[in-house]
Amino acid sequence: MWENYSKSYLKNNRASSISIMAAALAATMFLSLLCSIAYNFWIYEVEQITLEEGGWQGRIVCDRFDADDLSIVCQFANVEKAVVNEELSGCGETVIDIYFQNARTIYRDMPLISAQLGLEEDSIEYHSLLLSRYFIHDPEDTAPPMLLSMYLAILIIVAVSLILIIRSSFELSMNARIHQFGIFSSIGATPGQIRICLLQEAVVLSILPMIPGTLLGIFISYGAIEAINYFAADVSGRHEAAFQYHPSIFAFTVLISFLTVIFSAWIPARKLSRMTPLEAIRNTNDPLLRKKKHSPILSFLFGMKGELAGNALKAQKKSLRISTFSLLLSFLGFSIMLVFTTLADISTRYTYFERYQDAWDIMVTLKDTEISDFSLTEELQDISGIQDATVYQKAEAEIFLPEELQSNELTALGGLETIAGTPKTEGGFQVSAPVIILDDTSFLAFCSQINISPSLDGAVVLNQIWDSVNSNFRYKDYIPFVTDDHRTTMLYQNGQSVEIPVLSYTQTPPILREEYKNYALVHFIPLTLWKEKLRHTGDAEADSYIRIFSSGNASLTDLNSLEKEIRQLVSQQYEIQSENRVQERLSNDSLIYGMKVIFGAFCVLLALIGIANVFSNTLGFLRQRKREFARYMSIGFTPREMWKMFCIEGFVIAGKPLFLTLPLTVLFVQFAVTASYLDPMVFWSEAPVLPILIFAAAIVLFVALAYYIGGKRLLQCDLNETLKNDVSV
Repeated sequence: MWENYSKSYLKNNRASSISIMAAALAATMFLSLLCSIAYNFWIYEVEQITLEEGGWQGRIVCDRFDADDLSIVCQFANVEKAVVNEELSGCGETVIDIYFQNARTIYRDMPLISAQLGLEEDSIEYHSLLLSRYFIHDPEDTAPPMLLSMYLAILIIVAVSLILIIRSSFELSMNARIHQFGIFSSIGATPGQIRICLLQEAVVLSILPMIPGTLLGIFISYGAIEAINYFAADVSGRHEAAFQYHPSIFAFTVLISFLTVIFSAWIPARKLSRMTPLEAIRNTNDPLLRKKKHSPILSFLFGMKGELAGNALKAQKKSLRISTFSLLLSFLGFSIMLVFTTLADISTRYTYFERYQDAWDIMVTLKDTEISDFSLTEELQDISGIQDATVYQKAEAEIFLPEELQSNELTALGGLETIAGTPKTEGGFQVSAPVIILDDTSFLAFCSQINISPSLDGAVVLNQIWDSVNSNFRYKDYIPFVTDDHRTTMLYQNGQSVEIPVLSYTQTPPILREEYKNYALVHFIPLTLWKEKLRHTGDAEADSYIRIFSSGNASLTDLNSLEKEIRQLVSQQYEIQSENRVQERLSNDSLIYGMKVIFGAFCVLLALIGIANVFSNTLGFLRQRKREFARYMSIGFTPREMWKMFCIEGFVIAGKPLFLTLPLTVLFVQFAVTASYLDPMVFWSEAPVLPILIFAAAIVLFVALAYYIGGKRLLQCDLNETLKNDVSV
């Protein structure tokens, strides 16, 4: 009997069935998108870690290791292979990289391997970052696996949100049949039979949309990965992501979608089945029969029609809650996303591109190369398109600054203790003293630039410190750091001290694309002095850099050609990474635009959830609305007045999230602009007002369309017949 009844109901109530199928399709699509994106991000991160650090899982570092020991390691049942890391081995130390067939037993196997070799456990290293990406954690580590917890939390949040959304569709369909199920209950149908009947209908309506929903989610995730590759194509140090998928992800998506839909249907089915036959037959659960509260604002603005529209909206408050929340979240997210990306673009432009646009045209990074080992400086200068090339390397050092050597300006502001929060010690203040090593030719040119006699026998000290009392980080003012009458400086590196002469103090640094520390005393020294006095102390960065000015008009075409020529020369002997200023700016603009597109698409999907719920509620709430408007017609309402009520309801549904978002967005703008110390007029001159207005107009348009379709279908019904037959659907 129940099977025939369900078939008959689904056949004669296609609008309600389509609403449920659309909700199931949307839910499956979102879950499929989430699972597919998460899987691809996981694969990409594993690939990135493998490319940067290697794919080894365990490592043994020891002083003695021979071929027999390597054979012992390879004979372990779970070891896939073990190889000597030639790059890290040396100086009497051997490094063995071990790969396991089943890495989940690594924390048990590695101690056994070290014991078999007669080594201590401190000779073992684990590739913890890579292992954590496979959700393998040290059993002695009490911290939870955060990555897995984050994935599960996101999945649960999305699933719960979708349950609430789909529940509305099922609830609308089931509420329209309360009277019928009351009759069935009165003739002997048990609550369990009613629940089974409703759940069977849910399964029938949801199974069909699950496959296309899953495929649609896969297709959208593929498009998202391709979009990320397109917008981040010129980002240095990034490898291209390749879309990947696994059958287990498909099975997991379908399972989660099925459980989500079933649970969504079970909530209203359980509620309906627990009603008594008398309650169901009388339909006392009809929200439109309850006493309504007064709607003063709508009543004031639109009179009696506003009051009635407010009552109708309050009757549908629970079913429209998801719509309001989704529209609010999507519009707020879209607005804040545009504000954030605009602020990020302005900040990057002000603090990087505009600040350093005259400091470089092409930058080359010499990977794992000391400046003293670079031998192509003269060949670079011979390239016709190069006006100037400076080769430099950075190193870290410290000095102990006596209190009396602080400048008068610094002392007047309270000294280092006030400006930088540096504690005073017995020997003075311990101050960071970064060392910039310039090639000899560039250092001599720098000496001429600051009008001192060119010499390779000493350092030039950048004598400035940020005045954090009277300026902010956005618009920094500098004051002299030390008195300029001290002719030597004592640098400390790795427990060793070296005294070097000071040629001059200056507040004009060489033209490099470098951001110096706020409270550091930067020393610029020539390569010759570095070799003579400081190189043996170490503490230099592994990479060196080449800053290049072009002799052309610095167009993209010219810089690309010059960069290609430089790469052909330098990459023959060194591993390098290069970038040019114009391409870097275009890449940054492309990334900002890509962020807007990707996050904007996500906000559009959130808006679609809300709009779909509005359509579902409007088109699926016909029975209650027919009864409501039939009563209004009986007291003299015209179709035109009913249309006005629909317009008022649509105005409230679409306008409420927009009006709530506006002050929140303004507060966020105020907070973000204040926190970034940006001139408010700079932001408002570039504020993304038009895209926000277009997004808001789209929300209003689709909500209006939902009410237009629902109102048209409602007013085409015979409302007089509805008054006579209160149980027809």
